[in-house]
Amino acid sequence: MKRRLIILLLLVAVVVPQVVAQRRSRGFWHQEWTVDKGDTIPLVHILPIRKYARKPDMRRYARLIRIVKKVYPLAKQARLEMEKMERELLRIKDPKLQKAYSKEAQKRLIKQYKPVILKMTITEGKVLLKLIDRETEFTAFQIIKDFRGGFVAGFWQAMAKLFGNNLKLDYQPETRDRTLEQIVTYYEMGWL
Repeated sequence: MKRRLIILLLLVAVVVPQVVAQRRSRGFWHQEWTVDKGDTIPLVHILPIRKYARKPDMRRYARLIRIVKKVYPLAKQARLEMEKMERELLRIKDPKLQKAYSKEAQKRLIKQYKPVILKMTITEGKVLLKLIDRETEFTAFQIIKDFRGGFVAGFWQAMAKLFGNNLKLDYQPETRDRTLEQIVTYYEMGWL
């Protein structure tokens, strides 16, 4: 009887810590082990923690999370559409047919996404443009200029400026858009 109790305690002492260590916790998770000079060491990944001085910062952060959840799928879809258009334009050799294809694609995209975009706030539009730049590595102005020409890009830049936006604004994950990059990373990992 005493022997069974000791075996059970040893089993619990060995199994329970491994099960608990595999579970994700708030702020860190443990998934891997490494062996260093004969010692088995758990690899613990610690997530970055952002400290906010005031409550309005937390409200702004939570609002940005809601915006990213809404517009990030659109940015990913924009990347897929752009890749599709690039493949098709490379396939078409005649410049006139390329221009006709670009116009037709623009009409199709406007018809498909106009209802969604019209319901967006200005802040959501700004975040969408930054995330499109993040996904495609081109600003919205560059994309419009490449597919529709400089005059059309200039027209849309002027329209964006009227509403307090800038199509030439690029995505800077290391400086200006650090918080946005953090939220997108968490979203991609499924933590939001």
